[in-house]
Amino acid sequence: MTWIQSVVIAIVEGITEFLPISSTAHIKFAKAIMKMDPNDPFSNMFDIVIQFAAILAVIVLYFKRFVNFKDVSFYVKLAIAVIPALVFGALLKKHIDHILGDITIIACITLAGGIILLFVDNWFKKSVVHREEDITYQQALKVGCFQVLSILFPGLSRSASTIIGGLATRLDRKVAAEFSFFLAVPTMAAATVKELYDTYKHTPEVFHSTNTSMLLAGCGIAFIVSLVAVKSFITYVQKHSFRAFGVYRIIAGTAVLVMIYTGIINKTGDPSSVSSTTAAVVPATHLQVAQTR
Repeated sequence: MTWIQSVVIAIVEGITEFLPISSTAHIKFAKAIMKMDPNDPFSNMFDIVIQFAAILAVIVLYFKRFVNFKDVSFYVKLAIAVIPALVFGALLKKHIDHILGDITIIACITLAGGIILLFVDNWFKKSVVHREEDITYQQALKVGCFQVLSILFPGLSRSASTIIGGLATRLDRKVAAEFSFFLAVPTMAAATVKELYDTYKHTPEVFHSTNTSMLLAGCGIAFIVSLVAVKSFITYVQKHSFRAFGVYRIIAGTAVLVMIYTGIINKTGDPSSVSSTTAAVVPATHLQVAQTR
């Protein structure tokens, strides 16, 4: 991973983490377009850790909510909601790795998720919960169960699945989005700790000074970009539906499938599998520009 690649990935993460368009899918797409090695242990750890850095933006923006120790129910709701993801994440690790290794599947899931978002507002029109404090433990568990969908279908988007879960349990759009943000904190904290431990256990040599500096810089960039993304997203969903995100996902998924079909990128994201002819026609600099779309 180069410094330029790390900055691009961090910006992509910061923008997409809280939007219902899947940060994981976009990182995979960006890495494939930039011809990055999908099996690089540092790069894969970088993807997870900067997601947690982006999630920290939620704690800053909702600091009073996270440090309100008088309201123990808030923490209980998060604990209840995160349990399904922890259980299924551990049980389905091989399944997750298989899906994440095939960009074609991720692109198809991205497209399918877009179709769902076109209609989700019509499916769940009536909302009765307009404050996070009024979410029940049962509703929190249901939202947590919906989060499992993003594990079963990597690329669906953790944010999208939990927001849809919130709407299905009759939370309004703002509350559903905010609870999705809150739930991301324990979910990504657990994922980050495990990823750091596994990487240090199996490939400790990747923690040299250059990589560490790159990781810290990536975390800072993802965090700053996420601060803007969260505030903008909340403002948007209070006035608009999720249809625009559905349209975007359909376009993005289709574009990636076209790039795979035409040989611009390989479905595994492995640059060594792309033909030399294609590489000559679409040089790396052009591909990096294309990623900024």
